[in-house]
Amino acid sequence: MTKQEKVVVGKLGASYGIKGWLKIFSFTEEPEGIFSYSPWFIKIRGEWQQVKVDDWKRHNKGWVAKLEGIDQREEVQALTNAEIAVDPEVLPALSGDEFYWRELIGMKVVTTQGYDLGLVDDLLETGSNDVLVVKANLKDAFGQKERLIPFLYEQVVINVDREAQRIEVDWDPGF
Repeated sequence: MTKQEKVVVGKLGASYGIKGWLKIFSFTEEPEGIFSYSPWFIKIRGEWQQVKVDDWKRHNKGWVAKLEGIDQREEVQALTNAEIAVDPEVLPALSGDEFYWRELIGMKVVTTQGYDLGLVDDLLETGSNDVLVVKANLKDAFGQKERLIPFLYEQVVINVDREAQRIEVDWDPGF
């Protein structure tokens, strides 16, 4: 992973008040957790720029924040819908059997019998368990374009090898 890569953890919303505050939409598991990451980067005209959070507070069912150096409503309005990102190094370390979704995207998925199912293209959260969206190989012998494989560790997902960028699954390739 290069130093330039960022992890999107939220989005800036509309202005709040007239003194430079704005709404914050958090993508973190605990919404308040977004404020524990520092520094923040926001994408302005296609470039990541570092910003500092001066203050933040709960407002109704959401959050609002004041960014350093931004004191006018007009300045904030230009930032509406900008992504909030952090460097991957500031994220908490996970145990050996836990993974960030971003780590799994792009990994090769193979069955326990060695059949190459394709690459992880995305993940879905279903409520009961996460689901790997696997984009099948162009010449898939079973005619599949995409497979949805439940991320049930030790039941369906047998092994995730970060080094080899490979996920081994107990899964019927025809399904």
